[in-house]
Amino acid sequence: MEPPAAKRSRGCPAEPDERDAGAGAARGQGRPEALLDLSAKRVAESWAFEQVEERFSRVPEPVQKRIVFWSFPRSEREICMYSSLGYPPPEGEHDARVPFTRGLHLLQSGAVDRVLQVGFHLSGNIREPGGPGEPERLYHVSISFDRCKITSVSCGCDNRDLFYCAHVVALSLYRIRHARQVELRLPISETLSQMNRDQLQKFVQYLISAHHTEVLPTAQRLADEILLLGSEINLVHGAPDPTAGAGIEDANCWHLDEEQIQEQVKQLLSNGGYYGASQQLRSMFSKVREMLRMRDSNGARMLILMTEQFLQDPRLALWRQQGAGMTDKCRQLWDELGALWVCVVLSPHCKPEERAGWLQLLSRWDKLDVCPLEEGNYSFDGPSLQPTVAPIPGSEEEEEVAATSPRHTVFGRALLAGELHWNDAYLQRILASDSYGPSLTGSVGGDKPTFDPQGRPLWLGEPFPTACARVDTLRAHGYPRQALRLASAIINTLRLQRRHQLESYKQQKKELLQKGSTCITNTEGWVGHPLDPIGCLCRALLEACRLEEEALTLYPDSGPEKRKVAYQHVPVPGSPGESYLVLALEVALLGLGQQRALPEGLYAQDKVVRNEEQLLALLEEVELDERLVQVLRKQAGLLLEGGPFSGFGEVLFRESVPMHTCARYLFTALLPHDPDLAYRLALRAMRLPVLETAFPAGEPHPSPLDSIMSNRFPRWFILGHLETRQCELASTMLTAAKGDPKWLHAVLGSIQQNIHSPALLFKLAQDACKTATPVSAPPDTTLLGIALELGLQVMRMTLNIMTWRRREMVRWLVSCATEIGPQALMNIMQNWYSLFTPVEAATIVAVTGTTHATLLRLQLDTPRREELWACARTLALQCAMKDPQNCALPALTLCEKNHSAFEAAYQIVLDAAAGGLGHAHLFTVARYMEHRGLPLRAYKLATLALAQLSIAFNQDSHPAVNDVLWACSLSHSLGRHELSAIVPLIIRSIHCAPMLSDILRRSASSWMRQSPPTSPPATRASRTSARGTMGTSLNSWARPGRPSCWRPTGTSSSHSSWRTSNRPTRARRNSCFWCGSVLVEGQWGAWEWGSPSPLRPPPLLSNEAHVAFQYY
Repeated sequence: MEPPAAKRSRGCPAEPDERDAGAGAARGQGRPEALLDLSAKRVAESWAFEQVEERFSRVPEPVQKRIVFWSFPRSEREICMYSSLGYPPPEGEHDARVPFTRGLHLLQSGAVDRVLQVGFHLSGNIREPGGPGEPERLYHVSISFDRCKITSVSCGCDNRDLFYCAHVVALSLYRIRHARQVELRLPISETLSQMNRDQLQKFVQYLISAHHTEVLPTAQRLADEILLLGSEINLVHGAPDPTAGAGIEDANCWHLDEEQIQEQVKQLLSNGGYYGASQQLRSMFSKVREMLRMRDSNGARMLILMTEQFLQDPRLALWRQQGAGMTDKCRQLWDELGALWVCVVLSPHCKPEERAGWLQLLSRWDKLDVCPLEEGNYSFDGPSLQPTVAPIPGSEEEEEVAATSPRHTVFGRALLAGELHWNDAYLQRILASDSYGPSLTGSVGGDKPTFDPQGRPLWLGEPFPTACARVDTLRAHGYPRQALRLASAIINTLRLQRRHQLESYKQQKKELLQKGSTCITNTEGWVGHPLDPIGCLCRALLEACRLEEEALTLYPDSGPEKRKVAYQHVPVPGSPGESYLVLALEVALLGLGQQRALPEGLYAQDKVVRNEEQLLALLEEVELDERLVQVLRKQAGLLLEGGPFSGFGEVLFRESVPMHTCARYLFTALLPHDPDLAYRLALRAMRLPVLETAFPAGEPHPSPLDSIMSNRFPRWFILGHLETRQCELASTMLTAAKGDPKWLHAVLGSIQQNIHSPALLFKLAQDACKTATPVSAPPDTTLLGIALELGLQVMRMTLNIMTWRRREMVRWLVSCATEIGPQALMNIMQNWYSLFTPVEAATIVAVTGTTHATLLRLQLDTPRREELWACARTLALQCAMKDPQNCALPALTLCEKNHSAFEAAYQIVLDAAAGGLGHAHLFTVARYMEHRGLPLRAYKLATLALAQLSIAFNQDSHPAVNDVLWACSLSHSLGRHELSAIVPLIIRSIHCAPMLSDILRRSASSWMRQSPPTSPPATRASRTSARGTMGTSLNSWARPGRPSCWRPTGTSSSHSSWRTSNRPTRARRNSCFWCGSVLVEGQWGAWEWGSPSPLRPPPLLSNEAHVAFQYY
């Protein structure tokens, strides 16, 4: 297979031919390169120097020097590949983190000196400036190379990084850019062969003298062995020379620190929860692809090292023991690892023994218990590409295709790729040429067609993902033209297959439409597939159309000055009028619009969504011109007419993947050019079949605000995300249809039919209202009406399901109706029964609709304002009749300014009191009446409340205590008649002595405040009379036979058995509040009442009355 075309890679330095390659290069003066240099280059690239010496008995010294000269790497791109990880470091740290950039700066600052090349060994010193207050640092660097590859490096900085350090980079770049200035010597063995005995002895002695502390023991050991005749060193012919290059049998590959790769991968996996770790591991995968593209054997070598560390990740065993799935980030890394192994095993230029070794490793890894399984129910031997009619939906053949296959590990596809080969004659013809003569068209052996009716090649007999894996492999291994040829043949096959599918559908269309449903025609989708076939084709085609930027940087996609990718039309050879850009757009839409079943498993479903977004992100980078718009129109029409083969067809399989994301892109792209087609496509894509078959149109599902139906749809883990995408598509259409009533009502009908989540409907209503009311333009009444209609639908769907968002929804609905006008506001008030609960209608709708801000917003005249008020009062009265317990007080408040309405609301309260309205609500309304200056009505309501109240003897902390005290105070303020009438109610309702004591105390205090300050001291009789009816009535409450002023809490007569700690607030300890008698301990431990307090008169009450006022 021919090598890839020379092409400068983005973000990489110049190719070697663009540099001054050294002495003898006379192209700069317009003269051709010397024949010696041309032949030396070829020999230096492919022959080991030992092979040259063995092949020719004598090689002239000038020839040896040219071979040695050209044996050093000539491309800065390769130096960059081995000195940068391939991901952009944090802003401002480029020099500190990227060895290539640092090495380039060192070279440009003149830090490289004393460079010497001896044979295949390069050495030099690098002077690096120190930090503030630090001395300059000197590093000695040595590099060994062979056949244009660096085979080993050594630096005094003791670099422990994955790739070359900045000092090795600086020396390498110096050798490439300033080759003429490097002092060149032949291998040291050639120099030694020219010395006589005395010269050799002097050379060795000077060498030992210069480094006696380092080499003296080694020199003595070697001398002893040489002097020993039978030693092993004397049995070997010749002596090793580190500067003579590698041997014939030595592997020729770039230097790669295996230990550092293993250590770094292990460390990154241990930090797998961090985003930076995953990013660096992906960058290492990208580095493997870069090596494969350069046809560097270290690509597979590095991938083996990484895979071994992945399998040694201790989390794998832990996840397996716990039965838990791995994290999404880890799963994505494993997927990329498996895809890379497919590219490696399917290599078109690898040796058979290499492939056998890889397959042996993969087979061993595949059998490990910790090896992850492939997610999703994707088959390994799916249907092959055929230009014939697909199986009829629902037939036995289709059911056999849909049968589930056993699960496989992530290496299963790589093992199957080992069975594929590249020696097929027809495949070789496709890859070899862009043009096909008449003799090439037709069939191979008459069995199957190999060209379409237009004479374009087809690729048949393989599953579509497998064929696309070949394209990805060719692209990964540096065969871009061959990848494009095969991709074109695959797309030609897909076109022919689609044509036959449409013909088949037309014959069955009537039957399928009558049936109303269909079986799935594609059991596994191409978007989200482990091999990512659609993504492989799109990236290969778009890469061929990508314009190169003039300014090349190491990381072109980083930094604030990131530029938009530009594409151009590149013609497809042999297909007039077509370009690779057109093919990329067509195949992307073909994959995205495919009707396919949703795979099993959370990760597999999430991968479908993620791959859709990645493909659409690629398409959004392409600037649409008239040519591409025509392609969009044609593909949109084919998708609408695709039947069961298209996700936009008229009939859908129940569990097919929705088309919302793809439809949103198509709608946005087609809207400026063909609005009718854009709306037809988007409205067709609004369907969500899995919900439409479960819930009739307009009915909510059981949990309206929770769109993930885990109980009814256990397989659809991403249902919530899909519904959100559906909402985004609807919002896009509503925004675009602003000002067009026809399409606005069409979109509204589709929304009401297909969206079943009230939360998403409410969001749509909010978005529509916001779009309809711009700040600097008049509102769109049609769009406002649609927003209101959506809001009303949400109210009806959630009327019987109380959620924390209902209040927000109700307030927004009133606000939206206010934007439309008073008639809309009055309509929702008049039809509140089907929209709101009584509490919502009375406390939010009626109140908000009549606030001062609302009235100012509506700018109503007096009659219209009174009409709105009347509507609100009618609403409030209706709510009070339906739910007096919660709506009576809001109704009274709203009807304050209208006497008849207020009387009606008051009468509703009285009627509700007879019907069981609670005492707490009656007290609340009564207090409101007193606050409004209606004490008699307040008194009436208070008596009704007391009639329903019952406070037991031990309920001294009853919540109605303050209400009872307020009622007593109210009756006392009204006069003796009201006070006398309320006392029997208190006696009948309250059985708690502390509470009765507090009532009597407050009454006495109130009486004392009302007495003239100049009156004489009260006598015993006058005090009793002043306490009046309340004191007498309360005395009658006590039961005869009880001891004075105490109440037993147990059967024992001990001191601890009597409760005397809970007393009135201002009473002294163990004393009766009313008479002042002191409770003392008498004989035999009994408790009795003694003499009164010196501050109080003698006891006036009976033993029974004492009980009534003793707190316990």
